[in-house]
Amino acid sequence: QVQLVESGGGLVQTGGSLRLSCAASGSIFGFNVMGWFRQAPGKQRELVATVGRAGNLNYADSVKGRFTISKDSAKNTVYLQMNSLKPEDTAVYYCLASSPLNNFWGQGTQVTVSS
Repeated sequence: QVQLVESGGGLVQTGGSLRLSCAASGSIFGFNVMGWFRQAPGKQRELVATVGRAGNLNYADSVKGRFTISKDSAKNTVYLQMNSLKPEDTAVYYCLASSPLNNFWGQGTQVTVSS
């Protein structure tokens, strides 16, 4: 069992930046995929970005060129650098750690972008 704790959310103006962190209670080396998802009010949870075990990256079209996912295996932490934020990026952002047998989710961190 691994616990994921997100941090770094907050209120920012349009065009601003935030950096989210997801700290795992144990090693992230064994997870096939680490990633970020988000859920806006009244909407389904959607993929934002993922990083594979080999470092392969995947982004939602809506965030390409603005968001960057990275991981630091030595610190058991995954990051999401968010630039040029838009009001439509407002959501609760969740961290995911995925293995062949299980998925682990963090509790979420709120990101609010004001217009």
